[in-house]
Amino acid sequence: MMESGVPVCHTCGEHVGLNVNGEPFVACHECNFPICKSCFEYDLKEGRKACLRCGSPYDENLLDDVEKATGDQSTMAAHLSKSQDVGIHARHISSVSTLDSEMTEDNGNPIWKNRVESWKEKKNKKKKPATTKVEREAEIPPEQQMEDKPAPDASQPLSTIIPIPKSRLAPYRTVIIMRLIILGLFFHYRVTNPVDSAFGLWLTSVICEIWFAFSWVLDQFPKWYPVNRETYIDRLSARYEREGEPNELAAVDFFVSTVDPLKEPPLITANTVLSILALDYPVDKVSCYISDDGAAMLTFESLVETADFARKWVPFCKKFSIEPRAPEFYFSQKIDYLKDKVQPSFVKERRAMKRDYEEYKIRINALVAKAQKTPEEGWTMQDGTPWPGNNPRDHPGMIQVFLGYSGARDIEGNELPRLVYVSREKRPGYQHHKKAGAENALVRVSAVLTNAPFILNLDCDHYVNNSKAVREAMCFLMDPQVGRDVCYVQFPQRFDGIDRSDRYANRNTVFFDVNMKGLDGIQGPVYVGTGCVFNRQALYGYGPPSMPSFPKSSSSSCSCCCPGKKEPKDPSELYRDAKREELDAAIFNLREIDNYDEYERSMLISQTSFEKTFGLSSVFIESTLMENGGVAESANPSTLIKEAIHVIGCGYEEKTAWGKEIGWIYGSVTEDILTGFKMHCRGWRSIYCMPLRPAFKGSAPINLSDRLHQVLRWALGSVEIFLSRHCPLWYGFGGGRLKWLQRLAYINTIVYPFTSLPLIAYCSLPAICLLTGKFIIPTLSNLASVLFLGLFLSIIVTAVLELRWSGVSIEDLWRNEQFWVIGGVSAHLFAVFQGFLKMLAGIDTNFTVTAKAADDADFGELYIVKWTTLLIPPTTLLIVNMVGVVAGFSDALNKGYEAWGPLFGKVFFSFWVILHLYPFLKGLMGRQNRTPTIVVLWSVLLASVFSLVWVRINPFVSTADSTTVSQSCISIDC
Repeated sequence: MMESGVPVCHTCGEHVGLNVNGEPFVACHECNFPICKSCFEYDLKEGRKACLRCGSPYDENLLDDVEKATGDQSTMAAHLSKSQDVGIHARHISSVSTLDSEMTEDNGNPIWKNRVESWKEKKNKKKKPATTKVEREAEIPPEQQMEDKPAPDASQPLSTIIPIPKSRLAPYRTVIIMRLIILGLFFHYRVTNPVDSAFGLWLTSVICEIWFAFSWVLDQFPKWYPVNRETYIDRLSARYEREGEPNELAAVDFFVSTVDPLKEPPLITANTVLSILALDYPVDKVSCYISDDGAAMLTFESLVETADFARKWVPFCKKFSIEPRAPEFYFSQKIDYLKDKVQPSFVKERRAMKRDYEEYKIRINALVAKAQKTPEEGWTMQDGTPWPGNNPRDHPGMIQVFLGYSGARDIEGNELPRLVYVSREKRPGYQHHKKAGAENALVRVSAVLTNAPFILNLDCDHYVNNSKAVREAMCFLMDPQVGRDVCYVQFPQRFDGIDRSDRYANRNTVFFDVNMKGLDGIQGPVYVGTGCVFNRQALYGYGPPSMPSFPKSSSSSCSCCCPGKKEPKDPSELYRDAKREELDAAIFNLREIDNYDEYERSMLISQTSFEKTFGLSSVFIESTLMENGGVAESANPSTLIKEAIHVIGCGYEEKTAWGKEIGWIYGSVTEDILTGFKMHCRGWRSIYCMPLRPAFKGSAPINLSDRLHQVLRWALGSVEIFLSRHCPLWYGFGGGRLKWLQRLAYINTIVYPFTSLPLIAYCSLPAICLLTGKFIIPTLSNLASVLFLGLFLSIIVTAVLELRWSGVSIEDLWRNEQFWVIGGVSAHLFAVFQGFLKMLAGIDTNFTVTAKAADDADFGELYIVKWTTLLIPPTTLLIVNMVGVVAGFSDALNKGYEAWGPLFGKVFFSFWVILHLYPFLKGLMGRQNRTPTIVVLWSVLLASVFSLVWVRINPFVSTADSTTVSQSCISIDC
């Protein structure tokens, strides 16, 4: 991949060349995207003046240097001409024979010896077709060759970056800088003007405000380079789906994971599976793997019914091009289903299909009802043998292929995608690592059975809402200009069944439509656990093909900051990096395998090094070397299932790199953040894909307690990462492959739970100030007033400009702010303490949720009141602030007119807290006999204030009587 340290162009595969100073040519100084001088000049001539990766505009002054140095390219281009035939992805199956010859002869197994022989045979066979192809092309007349060339669209990029207009982005960045300057002046004023009468409150407020400013910087600056992207599916088809030629679209393995069918209804999982099987994608390129980590017979039997129903559902979907292709959600749509339908038979067939689906639902419901009570002797299968998974914690591995290329066909006789049930082996005493372990088991099983080059993972409640979603992802992953360095394509999460006001910010619109767009302009979005298409090679721990090796002179320095300064590196990290670089070098040198003789080739990779990394499976190891995917030709089809059972054994991962350097990474309940972070540290980038029709849709907990427990789990995972060796504060500095703004984003993902500590203190301050009569701010001068006004205005203007370029509504932004406070003073606070107890003391705590009431109306779950410990802190804050407001008004009434001025600032501060916690208060009170919560809240506050005023006025006692009473009270000697 590299020669003399010069990178390879992503567009044409040539070396990028050198500039006039003898250094590697760099067109984009923002992301260092490798592009040669010729392609750079061509882009300028075609009017493309922005970087393909980050969207930053090119420096047009470089064109003069390109013209001067074009002659220097010839030597490097000639050297690479032989490797051009290998193609962009050139890690072939034949390369697996590059084992240590002595080990193979003495200690190796027969399988590896046979593959060495098969490689030799394939090498001899490869030379003949190449010659005949050249001769055949020479015989074709030039006119006919011109006709056989692909359409113009086929040679164009499959996607493009649409930068945010400068008219929107420039003011946004300007206000951010102004806000940063104002913050500096504000803190200078706050620190130099302490409040002596309330020094403790003042110091607490200053510390909290400094932390909030730090959190704002971590959140704000990764949004500095937001971009939009556009895909061209028609160009993808023109390039890879030509008439009269084999379909060249890449295969995709789908992963769907489930655990408990009683908590994750089988009907929801079945709809996800059906939407995958009915994709608008070649059936021989799609395989769906279902991970049943609970080894439930209910899941297995429901898949049997689903496979049978798919024989009717899949042809119906493809015949009439319906959307979405999950039957439960298709038939429940409240739209005109006849729109754009012109076939007369549609209505009749739709009614028949709906009847078939309802009958299918009845069969699934019967299975669920049967599974409610487990027999004492355990479940038995139809042949009378006990179900192997009767003990979910101690059972063998199970694999069942339901559909596939040689299996059942649909009712029209067409092939169906492969559907595979997988339940990995579990035994007492082995760590299984929950979802991450299940996903890694699916990686190995799929590599043995189908080995698609790309993997798409979905939660069991996320169905495919856009049948062309995979094609959208392939516009990036199969684009030779973009896809070589892409580790995954992440889609935004969209949800069904959320109340219109989105009371608890379940949609996470600000995160998915603002933060993720910003990250896409740096090194790519973070992995969010579902709706993500992976490059399989990235999951195997390899670095990107175009990434250069670390320079020996500065291997411990960061390339993006202080390149000459060396930093000490942990010895264990040096060892891991060395092993990874050794493996990367061995793998990518296989591209030039024809340049090595037999001895050098055998020394390139040893069988032992692969087994220590990937485990003791020669079939699986061979699949890791096939970058284009596909089952190895040397594999015996009759033994593939046996080999697949072997790789999901509970002890397979022992003493390997699984969960440490390859696959889904272990060590946190939020394995998604860790997995994506490791890939970005290796130099990969990710892509954010937002098609007009949402690619996937799922369900979200709309109940307050369930939502808080979901947030608790995410925050706990962040705390676990913070306390692990993978913490972004210190991990991955050695190679300088993780950009600084990307690192800031990852730091933000692991430190945000700690904001709960200053937040709960800050929300308590207004009540304390109202109750004690003190305040955290001294009497304001004119300069201080200007600073406070400027700070508030900069906050408002930043939000307005962010809404302008992102398209997010102000309601979504306000809901996000509200739940930031609600989650911060409840779930995040508990996550911090629970994380420290778990990681430092080994104590695992759980918070139970108990249902108190229910409602059968629309969004009835929204009004269910469930008691949980997480509700205590925000409830306390609400009560304290309400009492503080009442006490503040009482104090102002007693002291007279001069007390109302200071009261205004304190009450405003307290109302800020109450307004942010208002959705929590609504959730806490439930429906309250359909009385609006705002009425109850204002009734309590106004009743308290008017009661105090009534007591102060005291209309039933005359002025003279009250004076007499007061004098008599004074004369009493107690």
